[in-house]
Amino acid sequence: MKFRVVLEYDEEAEAYAAWCPELPGCASAGETKDETLANIREAIGRYFDPAPIRLGSKAKVVEIDLE
Repeated sequence: MKFRVVLEYDEEAEAYAAWCPELPGCASAGETKDETLANIREAIGRYFDPAPIRLGSKAKVVEIDLE
C-alpha cells in the first residue's frame, strides 16, 4: 500500500518535517531527508499497529485485508 508524504524543510529549526495527509496525526521529523523519510515510514507502520482493547463477553474481533 502506498501513501503520500509531505516533506518540508524548516529553516528555523534546521530540520525536516513529514506527515501523511491520509492518516490524521501521523507525522515525524528528522535532521536529514533520509532520516525523516525513515522516521515517517516507521510512524505510518505504527499507525496501523493494533492497540490493546477490552471487549465485552459477546464481542468478537475479526480482521479484514485491504487490497
